[in-house]
Amino acid sequence: MFSSLTTKLALRKAGIKSDTFDFSSEAKPPKGTKAGLDEQESSVGWPAWISTKKLPLTAQAWLSPPPPPIPIAECPKVGDLAPLDRDRQLSFGNGKPVIVVFLRCVGCAFAQKTFLALRTLANRHQGKVTCIAVSHSSKEATRKWMDLLGGAWNVEVVIDEDRVIYAAWGLGLGTVWSMFNPTTQVQGWKEKGWLGIKVADSIQRTGSFSPVVPPSQAGKGAVVGPAESTDGPSTVMGNKWQQAGLFAVDGRGTVLLATKALRADDVMDLDAAATALGLR
Repeated sequence: MFSSLTTKLALRKAGIKSDTFDFSSEAKPPKGTKAGLDEQESSVGWPAWISTKKLPLTAQAWLSPPPPPIPIAECPKVGDLAPLDRDRQLSFGNGKPVIVVFLRCVGCAFAQKTFLALRTLANRHQGKVTCIAVSHSSKEATRKWMDLLGGAWNVEVVIDEDRVIYAAWGLGLGTVWSMFNPTTQVQGWKEKGWLGIKVADSIQRTGSFSPVVPPSQAGKGAVVGPAESTDGPSTVMGNKWQQAGLFAVDGRGTVLLATKALRADDVMDLDAAATALGLR
């Protein structure tokens, strides 16, 4: 799965050690046990007896995440009304235009470029437009990422760890080509802004990550949200395969610009969104 030289270089650039996916030194299950006799591999490419929870957070972001709890809708088109997410975290039609950016995972240099451009636009047009950044990484990881970037300033940040809002706006997972095509690989190798390791190290060092639990089971100090699967990879750092997107919505709730990232290195064109809303 991760055997090509290009892929290994990409993983190294993203901050994943070269031996992260090498399980040759792992203790194998005893002979004669069910796991020891089972030759079948799991859906992510590891032997079924290996727990993905043993992988570092930066590596788990590369594994296939659990699907969102709702079907992925069709991406809205220009002229459509802005979709309503299940929990109504995003609202439109109150007379003020909105620019919504759906980010890839924290630590992504391309997500960083898009967010910084959104922050600049929000400052330039303060009071004229609402700028929202949606993150599917955990609250703790997103907060640390924002701190490293100097803060959110005038951008509203919405956490959507179970990717319900992403699904409502037609944003699912990208393809292998969208991640490992030559253009993305070249652009990724040029970038210097990868912050994934710093974010993950901070969370693991301080122990600031709180398990996400359903609202009905939330106790004092819990981060309310979907329960994290005990079998699948951690969603603390988000997921590398999640598609990014950019939408401009006018004051009546009508979509005036809709862009879905075609490649992992796509940096959303915030100027086009401002132009669509008549901002100068």
